[in-house]
Amino acid sequence: MLSEPRSGRLAAWGNVLLAGLVSPDDAVLAIVGEDAVHRVEGLPGESGPVGLTLALGRLRALGVTGLRVALPAPGHPLGLSGPPEFNARALEAEEAAVCHGAALGLVPEVYEAGPDGDVHVEVIWHCLPVRQAPPADVPSLGEAERELAEALREATEVLSRLDVAGSGPVAAAAIDAYRARAEPGREVLAPGYPPRAVRVLELAQRVGLLISVAYENGHGGAVSASEMAARAEALRPVERTARRAQVAAYNAFVEERERGVR
Repeated sequence: MLSEPRSGRLAAWGNVLLAGLVSPDDAVLAIVGEDAVHRVEGLPGESGPVGLTLALGRLRALGVTGLRVALPAPGHPLGLSGPPEFNARALEAEEAAVCHGAALGLVPEVYEAGPDGDVHVEVIWHCLPVRQAPPADVPSLGEAERELAEALREATEVLSRLDVAGSGPVAAAAIDAYRARAEPGREVLAPGYPPRAVRVLELAQRVGLLISVAYENGHGGAVSASEMAARAEALRPVERTARRAQVAAYNAFVEERERGVR
């Protein structure tokens, strides 16, 4: 998952709300985005699903001071710390938000509702117990930025040799990804996040675009099974690195608060 995950929006805007930097209405509006509604199920003290505004207030009352993101994939429990039940649910959803300050985590379940032509998206966040332990395989922002730049260079070289990056769109995506390191950050995170986190997340998203375009570009010049396997092998580590960078960027707000920066 290299597009903007819902857990990323929840963590980013939840963090700045918990820090008192935005209003509940603004935070919930940003978290919901283009979805119709978000509810939270399984909150301690609540008998049924509740709205996001109430849920975030309840989490604060339970001692939650921040939210971290997990973006696990098969064989890579990125950002998770257990128990197995929570990890399995997060892996199925390919994402989760883990509370800092309380042993709870939130996993989204997405539903489509409505008649043809008027379909809308509803999200239920399942609140579940988590193990309070260091999350798996999460790098620092500096590590993530260096690893992402290196992985991108290596993947682009391999794809070029296979003639996959020879077409205009793929080459353009690769160039954009490199330029992102020097461009002013777009508003990809909530206000109050460190500029380096914005830069890392933007680069990770652009690398995600490169990977998507490379896959969608068909076989390109990679006509043999071995060449196709080589392309997949080249993309796999850069996709993993991009996910790690996303998690580092979303978690930067909590990491800075833990270090006493803010």
